[in-house]
Amino acid sequence: MSLFRSISPTVLIFATFMLLPHASLTRDLDGRPSGRSGGPPPARKHTVVQRSPLDLVPATVRLGERPRVKTVLKGSKRVFQSNAIPAHAVGRFPNYANPHTIEPQEHEFKVTLNPELIGTPERLKSGWAFGIAVNGVTWEPLAAEWYLGRRNSGWRYEALSGAIALGPDENHAHVQPGGKYHYHGLPKGLLERLQVSSSSHSPVVGWAADGFPIYALYGYANGRNDDAGIKSLKSSYRIKNGVRPGGAEAPGGLHDGAFIADYEFSEGSGDLDQCNGASVNTPDLPNGTYAYFLTTSWPVTPRCFMGSPDSSFDKRGQGGRPGARRGRGSRPAGC
Repeated sequence: MSLFRSISPTVLIFATFMLLPHASLTRDLDGRPSGRSGGPPPARKHTVVQRSPLDLVPATVRLGERPRVKTVLKGSKRVFQSNAIPAHAVGRFPNYANPHTIEPQEHEFKVTLNPELIGTPERLKSGWAFGIAVNGVTWEPLAAEWYLGRRNSGWRYEALSGAIALGPDENHAHVQPGGKYHYHGLPKGLLERLQVSSSSHSPVVGWAADGFPIYALYGYANGRNDDAGIKSLKSSYRIKNGVRPGGAEAPGGLHDGAFIADYEFSEGSGDLDQCNGASVNTPDLPNGTYAYFLTTSWPVTPRCFMGSPDSSFDKRGQGGRPGARRGRGSRPAGC
């Protein structure tokens, strides 16, 4: 007798109901149920403790939706309005590890025109975007994935470690349940369109939430002008030596980059500070500025601010377009 024949119809109906999203639940930014009280939802309980090769979905899809991005100056603010649709090709979404479809958004972000250093770095918080690219797509490097699903354990997975399959494309981007396409790392298609090259200083590729510019990969070797040439700027982070704590609450195993906590800042080992930035001169700002850089090595996208981030980058208040489909979506056939 099959398993299903051994279960009564009443039990099957009850079990099916329990597996469906309950009508009294809302969904958080990662598409998982949360109570109406607004508290954080249960996180997925992962037990993976090692990184894996990152499987990037080829960016071969041209979106039918037309990109829309507008930047205006209003008083002391630079205001970005966009639908978060990139002009470059993207990966196939939904895909084997990301069941969501890209949909246009209604974004408005504001940054100060007069950013100031605050002295003590401010950590990028859960629910916040780090910055917005010049094409209107946000950088949101943090993944809502923790070892055993325990948010307060300190063992948050690194989104681009490959430890947890999140379905990113070749732009190191994927899609949230509301249809928002966003970057976790280097946006290959955007950098190609901006002609970022090792032969010249990077153009501005975006703006951080605190108002400082974001560049990618290449800057002046001496930080000030092109007299010493151009170099690929290096992060000052490295993977910790030894093993992680173990036991009931910690993953154990060798530090290998599967978790954010596997990395440590080593001042002076690279070109950039703990927020992946530096005080430099650039072709756009020849009189000097603090600036962030995207790098090839971790953290790739900065994880803290040296200025005060604008509250508009708290993505918990950024919804999709009115009537946009919410929920987890469906993976395509054949995955």
